Amino acid sequence: MSQQDSTQVKGCLNQTNNSGNTGDQSSRGEPKNQHSSTDSFQNPKPTHSASGESSSNRPSQGAPMDTSDPFSDASGTRPQLGIQLGPTYPIENLKTMQNFSTEFDKKPIGHIIMIDQMTCFQRGVIVPFQRTHVWDSKNVKLPHLYSHAPPSRWEATCHALRKLTKGSNSIGDAETAIMSYNSTNKGKWTFDALYLYGQRLHTVDNNLHLLIPKMAKLALELPDLIKQPIPLLRQQQNQAITMSQQQISSLLANAFFCTFPHRNDTKPGSEYSNFPTINFSSLFANEKDPAKLSQKAEKLRAIFHYFNTVTNENHDQDPASKPDGLVSFERISIPPSQLPDWNKQKMPLRNLHISSEGSIEKEGTGMLQVDFASKYIGGGVLKSGLVQEEILFLMSPELIVAKLFTEKLADNECLKITGPQMYSITSGYSKTFSWVGPYNDCTKRDTWKRRYRQIVAIDALDFKNPKEQYTQENIKRELNKAFVGFHGKPETAIATGNWGCGAFNGDPKLKALIQLMAAAVAERDMAYFTFRNEHLAYEIQRMHEILTKNDVTVDKLYKLLKEFGGHYTREHHSATDLYRFIREKIKHKNSLL
Repeated sequence: MSQQDSTQVKGCLNQTNNSGNTGDQSSRGEPKNQHSSTDSFQNPKPTHSASGESSSNRPSQGAPMDTSDPFSDASGTRPQLGIQLGPTYPIENLKTMQNFSTEFDKKPIGHIIMIDQMTCFQRGVIVPFQRTHVWDSKNVKLPHLYSHAPPSRWEATCHALRKLTKGSNSIGDAETAIMSYNSTNKGKWTFDALYLYGQRLHTVDNNLHLLIPKMAKLALELPDLIKQPIPLLRQQQNQAITMSQQQISSLLANAFFCTFPHRNDTKPGSEYSNFPTINFSSLFANEKDPAKLSQKAEKLRAIFHYFNTVTNENHDQDPASKPDGLVSFERISIPPSQLPDWNKQKMPLRNLHISSEGSIEKEGTGMLQVDFASKYIGGGVLKSGLVQEEILFLMSPELIVAKLFTEKLADNECLKITGPQMYSITSGYSKTFSWVGPYNDCTKRDTWKRRYRQIVAIDALDFKNPKEQYTQENIKRELNKAFVGFHGKPETAIATGNWGCGAFNGDPKLKALIQLMAAAVAERDMAYFTFRNEHLAYEIQRMHEILTKNDVTVDKLYKLLKEFGGHYTREHHSATDLYRFIREKIKHKNSLL
């Protein structure tokens, strides 16, 4: 099913054909004036989103915020300006998803496909596939199946949501509807962030009273859109789900209106204690810190823009950006016995493109883009978290639906998402985050109608004590985690940055080497973005050149890291000594430096 016609649409941003990169090569895009004031769209700043770390370790706890300067190095100092990087591997030579289009066009193996494939491919129409629903611990407990007492909770939900579909509605009306079928949480749930959005931003975005009825209608369409069980992606199971963007939008509308049963309790021992939160009540809630409450209101701008887009039936201006495709969510587990023996990996490091400018989402278009994830997918996106993962999920809210069915990631697991659409341009990071405007995503699609965009969620360790990251055990754990994320065909290049180096206190110099080693064993090249930290880019590039010039293979580098860990423990080296230590060892052994 060819999607070439989508690139002909007037208004789509230009493609770069000779590089293999797909979609708009400026993925922040030029914002268009839609339901917002023009002033807020002047000269949008790039998002500095990949310099931090996901900010939530458990869904039941407050998200630890990374309040450090995202452009400082591990020591907390500002990067030195004016450093000139040497020649780096050309980014246009890195392989992207379009270079492997035949691989992505193949039928997904082992996927639960939520649409009727025959109808989709023969008539080009996406309709739900129908099977008998079940209510058990292996599948998502959908709200329209919850009928344990008369009148059923779904009947009460429908009654409340139907009221919202009639005429204009206020935030107060939405609160009344939500609480009518969540009465056990009366006195516990607050809607302060939602009201703050209404007070501050409703006059700018200016259509919430019209949007709420559309969202309620979308939520009510769930029984017509989801006609088979949605499996829970459990730990240590290789399983995947492919669903339509329309199905995702209805699921997210239900999450907004907090209709999912049994998902409000994530305390230890509860049924879903090992899963992230999905109902939006935590996003609406009050915060002791007024700044965090303001950040939640800004998050809601991205959420409401998403719903504005998916409930817009016309899409007259940008047909290519219409959310009418598919998205795949794949949980990947590699048994410990099949993970690499890092002492025996003889392969050299692969090609590295490194830059202090650009971003994973923009210059990494078509590559395997790394989500600096929490083990609970999505981190604090529905709470107060606002670092790399949360910002990514706000730019592409379809990712949020993974919180519905993805159990906490184990050390040997990752989640790979193929085909999500980008909806928003954002600016800033943590306290400086803001929604800038709409993004017109004209990225091409494979024959499964998935956009050539792939994200892999890998969770780094959270080092309360930064010294612990240099132990052999923790280095091996991070190597294995990165390998699980990078492993597999096709071998597109990896787009990444300072994974685990924000709130999780990782050393970016160490994390860069760990990712390079894992990429080498996975046979992938890498694009690495340091986000305006010129000094760090220079240091990593210089180290990569030294290692490749001196034929330091993965196994040799692993031994050097282990040796440094031992010295660090005994002699209390500073983290910034790692590269100096490696240079001295290479110089001492072969006198090439």
